[in-house]
Amino acid sequence: MWSSNFRLYFGARTTSLLGDAMIPVALSVGVLDAGYGATGVGYALGAWLAAVALCMLFGGVLADRFTPRRMMVLADFARFALQAVTAMLFLAGAPSLVLIVVLQFLSGAATAMFQPGVASMVPQVADDVQKANGTLRIAESMAGVLGPALAGVLVSVSGPGVVFGIYAATYAVSGACLLGLKLDTAPASTGEPFLAELVAGWQAFRARTWLWSVIAIFGLYGCFVVGTSLPIGAELVIGHLDSTALGLGLAAFGAGGAIGGTLAIRFRPRRPLAVGAIGWALFAIYPLVPALRPNLTVLMIGWSIAGAGIAFWSVLWSTTVQTQVPPDLLNRVYAYDVAGSLVTMALGRTVAGPLAGITGEVPLMVFAAVLGVFCAALLVVVPATRRLTTS
Repeated sequence: MWSSNFRLYFGARTTSLLGDAMIPVALSVGVLDAGYGATGVGYALGAWLAAVALCMLFGGVLADRFTPRRMMVLADFARFALQAVTAMLFLAGAPSLVLIVVLQFLSGAATAMFQPGVASMVPQVADDVQKANGTLRIAESMAGVLGPALAGVLVSVSGPGVVFGIYAATYAVSGACLLGLKLDTAPASTGEPFLAELVAGWQAFRARTWLWSVIAIFGLYGCFVVGTSLPIGAELVIGHLDSTALGLGLAAFGAGGAIGGTLAIRFRPRRPLAVGAIGWALFAIYPLVPALRPNLTVLMIGWSIAGAGIAFWSVLWSTTVQTQVPPDLLNRVYAYDVAGSLVTMALGRTVAGPLAGITGEVPLMVFAAVLGVFCAALLVVVPATRRLTTS
């Protein structure tokens, strides 16, 4: 698997993932220090996510039309420029909130041009797609552990501007690595109108019952299990223990992700979606643990199991999509997948606070855990997902 192409792709992904894991800390601290409060942080982070969700489908069409590598390189260098400007603004003083929001929105739009190609690049750079996905998932989990910790240290020592500068540099490294890939000659564009290609992607998505069934079930799971668990779970842990415990718990979650990715490399089920449902069920531990008001040890054990579960599912799901969808449609189909997932998780984070105000935080987390197990069972019950076999 460790061909020169995969080493370059692995370098590109791990570098940019580390930067992505650092930036929420730097952005939050920078916006708060500038005096814009928690509302300003919400606007800045929300602008990035909104741009990704709005532009993702267009990114899928452009990746199929102009090749994923070309779009990913352009996106990386656009993000390098945008985050470099952000770094200079924070180094010069306190930039306006409007300017911060605009820059983060543009960076999110560039990310939407980059992300669809992630799915189709893996089969091009690695013969063993599942092993490659598992390896990349382990790297993502480790970045999720190291990135926030590194950003916290750097922000406290040198301020957010320096972290944004490092963040910009990760995109330059990623773009350079992608440029170095030696890939087969790209097929010529179909020449169809943009809207026709977008519709063709939707038709390919809709024609695969197993695909849209998973996304439909994830509408519930992403919103009311994943989306609500993250903010409310954090609040419960900080209230019962402290912020240090939350950091250690999240680090355990990332470490569990590395374990889940390793298991997915070694275990290759014939019915990947049915077996992958175990991962959804295990993630249901994530909201349940803080609801039980545990000590730190129980929190870390529970969240590490949840991290292993969702990573195990992620590898099986990515591999299934990459091997079951034709290469000429993969970027567009994957864009529908990512856009649907992002919208539901963003909605869940938005409604988490108001729902907790109505039901109470602990009952909401217990409900999320029960719903998580129910959604996992649905994956097994629906014939299209249960019966799908590896190609």
